[in-house]
Amino acid sequence: MAEETIGDLMEQRLKKLKELKALGVEPYGGPYEVEDRALQLISDYAPKSREELEAAPPPAVVAGRLITVRDFGKASFAHLLDATGKIQLYFKKDIIGAEKYSFFKKYIDMGDIIGVSGLLFKTRTGELTIGVQDFALLSKALRPLPEKWHGLQDVETRYRQRYLDLIANPQVKETFRLRSSVIKAIRDFLEKEGFIEVETPMMHQIAGGAAAKPFKTHHIALGMDLYLRIAPELYLKRLLVGGYERVFELNKNFRNEGISTRHNPEFTMLEFYMANKDYEFLMSFTERMFSEIAMKALGKLKFPYGDVEIDLTPPWPRYPMLGIMEEKGVPGDALRDERAARAWAVSNKIQLAPGASFGKVLDEIFKETVEPSLVQPTFITDYPVELSPLAKKKASDPSLVDRFELFIAGREIANAFSELNDPLDQRERFLKQLEEKARGDEETHPMDEDFIRALEYGMPPAAGEGVGIDRLMMLLADVPSIRDVILFPQMKPE
Repeated sequence: MAEETIGDLMEQRLKKLKELKALGVEPYGGPYEVEDRALQLISDYAPKSREELEAAPPPAVVAGRLITVRDFGKASFAHLLDATGKIQLYFKKDIIGAEKYSFFKKYIDMGDIIGVSGLLFKTRTGELTIGVQDFALLSKALRPLPEKWHGLQDVETRYRQRYLDLIANPQVKETFRLRSSVIKAIRDFLEKEGFIEVETPMMHQIAGGAAAKPFKTHHIALGMDLYLRIAPELYLKRLLVGGYERVFELNKNFRNEGISTRHNPEFTMLEFYMANKDYEFLMSFTERMFSEIAMKALGKLKFPYGDVEIDLTPPWPRYPMLGIMEEKGVPGDALRDERAARAWAVSNKIQLAPGASFGKVLDEIFKETVEPSLVQPTFITDYPVELSPLAKKKASDPSLVDRFELFIAGREIANAFSELNDPLDQRERFLKQLEEKARGDEETHPMDEDFIRALEYGMPPAAGEGVGIDRLMMLLADVPSIRDVILFPQMKPE
């Protein structure tokens, strides 16, 4: 729709708005007592025959947006869209009266939000319809819906103007209903397992708990810089020190990184911690949790994602990181020697960040050689210690840690480990990170002395896990981009 056409239509609607006010009609009305929903009406009465409905026409009172209007002179058909779906309306001059019908034709436009009451019947084509007996204008739409709004496909418009996307694409609304049910299923599962939900700070004096670049802000009254949190981990562990044994937080994290189909700078994470457990226990726990979430949200453990079928049926395979890399063709010397690893990465055109540690070099090689092949749920275990400054070292090999990452559909969905609770070891790891920061690694952070102090009071053996809710939603909703599961994804200004 051309800009000048939109302007003309808006001008016409503004004129109608003035006329309505002059007539004493409030174009942005108050409450309307809705008694029915479109989907429920269709579910209850669509199976009935025309004759059954004619014999005893059921009443209906609904409200929503007019998304089609077809004028046939002394009668008009329209479709009303509410939060559950759409239903057909029939306005007839002989039923609602000449004055009311004239008002409808003159002042009601497609896109307006109205309330209607009437009786249900079926048309000759068999479509369930409300024969309107009365209606009220609830909100006048000044801007017309765009041309071809039904099934709106333009990605830029869909993400920037999510309200139009929700009007135009019913499956989008279903995706976010599914998201709500998934989050409820997570809370139900964890509460049933004895966890309590907590809230920890969003603004941190020291960014920590993950390897990521933070957003920085400034608190005027305190005269100090603060960071939007990249992870709640260090605060949740403080709660274990304080005596809680099972805690979880389901909330936002912020990372000042690139935007892609898998990354949004503001995203939702589940993190949970349990005392007296280890990462081995968490693998079985994760299988149970994901299975229950899928059954509650989808009603099944097997579902499509793109061109494949994902099967969440436990148990899931487990592979050590370095072992599966060797299986995929990474030479053994590159897994054991930093210089060989760098040379192999360069020869295979794998990009490495400046100052990357040996562990991060291996991680980049893993992402290129192994990660895309992990389609079905798979645990990758035993990561290099350099990649896991908060995880407990393996008793059998101190160069590795007791950690796993869960991969599904070629992407990381969860990260977990046996938590490091030795304050002396933790201090050494943080000091090592400071050395990496001095070499140019922007994803390492300053020493958190208070966290070390908390560990010095004693933290029980524990296991913790983080689950990317947005990535989990991509999987369950069968969508290719993280923007499809975030209502208002971050975008550049128009």
